[in-house]
Amino acid sequence: MLNEYIVLDLETTGLSKHRHQITEIAAVKVKNNKIKDEFHTLVNPCTPIPSFITRLTGITNEMVQSAPKAGKVLPHFLNFLEDNVIVAHCATFDHGFISANTARHMNKIFNNEKICTRKLATRLLPQLPSKKLSAICEHLNVQNQRAHRAMTDVLATNEVFSNFLNTLNKAEIKTKEEILKFESMPVPKAYRLVYNKL
Repeated sequence: MLNEYIVLDLETTGLSKHRHQITEIAAVKVKNNKIKDEFHTLVNPCTPIPSFITRLTGITNEMVQSAPKAGKVLPHFLNFLEDNVIVAHCATFDHGFISANTARHMNKIFNNEKICTRKLATRLLPQLPSKKLSAICEHLNVQNQRAHRAMTDVLATNEVFSNFLNTLNKAEIKTKEEILKFESMPVPKAYRLVYNKL
């Protein structure tokens, strides 16, 4: 059983882990389907936040001016993560930013494994036209009052993942290794694997 994991979300100044910077980190530590701890901070990106990003996230230059820089935040964040698997929506994005910043600021390799709720949604909800977090939340009746702020997105992603775990567990897909294998399967095969058993 996957009994412990970290649900993560970042806000950034753009999409490139090489050219853009983190502006907010939020994560919760989940044990036995209950949130046991949380981590949340704004991050000073040391560069102006584009206006379209501010419109999307609500995070302004003034808000991050006195926030700690990534190099100060990361050691504390990595201590929070320990060696837990990371769960995120479009996990490659969040994992990539943490990995690039860990290499840049700490000269370390970031090795935590990742599970992607978008990949799981593609296999568990193939009929859903959009696999955006907002569309999945609407489909599952999950409330996300402030989308594109890190902690509210984390809490919504956690609810979505909990829903997915229930479905996967019924199909005898329970361990981290089994879930990672499932999320990389061809969609038709993955769908049959789950719904032929339910």
